[in-house]
Amino acid sequence: MENNDWQTVKLGDYASFVTGKLDSNAAKPDGMYPFFTCSRETLRTDTYSFDTECVLLAGNNAAGIFSIKYFEGKFDAYQRTYIIEPFDRNKLSTRFLYYALQLQLEYMKSVSTGAATKFLTKTILDGLVLEIPEYDTQRKIAAILSAYDDLIENNNRRIQILEGMAQAIYREWFVNFHFPGHEGVKMVDSVTVLGVVPEVWDVQTLADVLENLESGSRPKGGINPDDTDVPSIGAENILGLGKYDFTKEKFVSSKFFEKMKRGIIKDSDVLLYKDGAKLGRKSLFRDGFPHDLCSINEHVFILRSNNRCTQSYLYFWLDLSNMTQAIINLNSNAAQPGINQAKVKTLPILIPDARTLNALEEIIEPILALLFNLAKKNIHLRATRDLLLPKLVSGNIDVSQLEITV
Repeated sequence: MENNDWQTVKLGDYASFVTGKLDSNAAKPDGMYPFFTCSRETLRTDTYSFDTECVLLAGNNAAGIFSIKYFEGKFDAYQRTYIIEPFDRNKLSTRFLYYALQLQLEYMKSVSTGAATKFLTKTILDGLVLEIPEYDTQRKIAAILSAYDDLIENNNRRIQILEGMAQAIYREWFVNFHFPGHEGVKMVDSVTVLGVVPEVWDVQTLADVLENLESGSRPKGGINPDDTDVPSIGAENILGLGKYDFTKEKFVSSKFFEKMKRGIIKDSDVLLYKDGAKLGRKSLFRDGFPHDLCSINEHVFILRSNNRCTQSYLYFWLDLSNMTQAIINLNSNAAQPGINQAKVKTLPILIPDARTLNALEEIIEPILALLFNLAKKNIHLRATRDLLLPKLVSGNIDVSQLEITV
């Protein structure tokens, strides 16, 4: 279609670019303000140098996959992160700019400089060519797309709250031992690292409660995915409950998958990252999230319990801070951290009586069902938004005459 009210402009004529000043070690886990680096993850810090509405663009990335975000408020930024702001906010909507630049990411990758690490220079950004409609149309396009982003973010907050609820219940019952009926239960010394525990509960090892412990595989060199290929879950997607990064997804061919003897994910599998810098991270995949059919690679363990405990109990036990540290402590490799199956099986686990375990499931199960339902909704919301984005930002869908509340 012909867009008479759209104009072709260079980004440098419409927006300013500055970078942050902080090193990456300025991050503080419990910091008061967002800290934007070149990572897709938003960190925290105790300082802020900016208080504005802007687009944040990573200035470097090893693979040329530059993270881009929209933010309004107080924040700080890494020294290679660009803070991009329109010169005139009545001519160029910051939200629209954020979506327009998303369509430029592949081009940015192709023109970025550097060998081992790809860099975006100010010259590259100045010369980016954008198609911009009149201001009201910009705002309508941004309103449509941001509605999807707001729903996704709202669901993410609900997922975080639900996970926190489940963790709090688990800790109250199995760390503080304030489980139903605890008043009448005698506490005894377990003569293990777990210390004092209810007398009627068992202290065992994972070897006693695991029906299966296995890792996966991946063909050397990987493949370029097509419609028949199967997702292969690696360390980059062992992120916790209801979390998955589709931009980092890798695949195996359907032929390779059909020959796999192990490493095929089943409903409610607990996944554990077993080697590398993020050793000890874990996740739980269930209810078809993130895929109905997927596998793991050689860097991940699948853990399946027998009838001694449930998968959700197993996940939350391993997710306790002391157990996460115990997993990390199993590592004996200096150069490349890693753990093996034999060592994992030695980890202790406290097994409650059947009535307490069943009572936990009655409370935890609805929470987890809602959590994963929200996670699956986000998949569909992202897919719809990603389908609309190029059509709206290019003008292929005309919204100028739509009555949209902005």
